Amino acid sequence: MLVQVKRNQPKLHKLLLELATSHAAAELCAKQDVGRRNRIERRETRIWRLSEGTLPEDWALLRTLIGVERNVERFDVGHQQWRSSQDTAWYVCTRELTAEQASQLVRGHWGIENRCHYVRDVTLNEDASQISVNPGVFAQLRSWALNGLRWAGHHNIKAAREQLGWSPDQLLALCKLA
Repeated sequence: MLVQVKRNQPKLHKLLLELATSHAAAELCAKQDVGRRNRIERRETRIWRLSEGTLPEDWALLRTLIGVERNVERFDVGHQQWRSSQDTAWYVCTRELTAEQASQLVRGHWGIENRCHYVRDVTLNEDASQISVNPGVFAQLRSWALNGLRWAGHHNIKAAREQLGWSPDQLLALCKLA
């Protein structure tokens, strides 16, 4: 299991950062993507082995700390210049991994983020929802709708919503298939 550690877990985040700064990484894997969407991305994936007893009991199942440093240069077409950004994302995994395996696993995790969470946030406008009573029920309904559209073969969720919104017969037919 791979999980990204963000600042919403402050104790674990601080503990892992202290561990990473006080110990040398066990392995490093560097990759570069050139020419995708006017950007050059360099990723350095470092791993630290987490032996038993390294972390408190609550986190004892974790075996690998992963740090992914991303340096991205984007070409800003409007200003005709390159803009740089740098960030580091932290992950933990319950398996022992090599840096290459960790790099591939994290990229796959980003795919989930892009395919699911981004669509829910942008296309289904989930972040703007002001539902305060049972918001989890509505989140499940959005997931059900998203999965139904994908199951029916729609790859562009926004276009599918527009198409089905103007054609209730198609929408009802889709519901009968499920």
